[in-house]
Formats: sequence, C-alpha cells, structure tokens
Amino acid sequence: MNLFVKILVTIGSAVSIGFGGWHFIVPKAWNWYSYIDARATELIAAVRAINAFFSLSLVLFGIVNILFVYGDKSNRYSIIVMLTATCILWITRVAFQVIYPQGSLYPGLQYGMLSAFVIVTLCYLISLLSVLFQKIPV
Repeated sequence: MNLFVKILVTIGSAVSIGFGGWHFIVPKAWNWYSYIDARATELIAAVRAINAFFSLSLVLFGIVNILFVYGDKSNRYSIIVMLTATCILWITRVAFQVIYPQGSLYPGLQYGMLSAFVIVTLCYLISLLSVLFQKIPV
C-alpha cells in the first residue's frame, strides 16, 4: 500500500474514531433525552441503542481501515471492499448534512460539520480511487 493512501486513510480513520468516540457522550452532553417524553421508554431505549451502534460502527470502521492498509496480511480486494463501504457511509452522512443540516443552532456549526464530513469522505474516496487504479505488478 502506498504512503499517500496510508496517510489519507489514517486521517479519515482518526476522525471517524474520534467522531464515534465523541458520539458515545453526546446524549448526555447535549441532554438528548430531555426532548423525549420520559414515559416513552421504548423510544429512549431505541435512541440509546441506535447511538451506541452508530458510535461503535464508526470506531470499528476506523480501526479496521487502519488495520487493512497497514497490515501485511491484507489484500487489495479486502481493502477495496472496506474502503467502498466506508465511502458509502460517509457520502450518506454528507448527503444528510446537505439535505437535513444539523448544527444550525450555532452560526457556522452546520458548515463546519459539513466541511469535516466532506474532508473525511474525500480522504476515503481518494484512497479508494488510488487503490482501484494503482498498477498491479505482474
């Protein structure tokens, strides 16, 4: 794996891991459950489960991408599959930020979030394209 791909995947993965880790504490930090009727216990449980799953997924995708691009047991196919899945996830996040922006409570936050999401997406997308179009020694 070339150094350029390793650097881009490391940047994208570090942000993914950080964002996933941060999301574990978001519900408490932003007092999410105060917006939900306390009697809606199943809704609260569902939001908690979805957030935990989302957070853990981001952390695991970040870790697995790093392990694949730095591992000597990885092959080109596994790296392409993992980067494709990660690109689809981040492209979806960018689309949601454009269509249903979050962070509009504070001026500039929604654009900062969009910028961060685009940068992470580009790190993974450029890496994927680089791996797809690299010359394979015969």
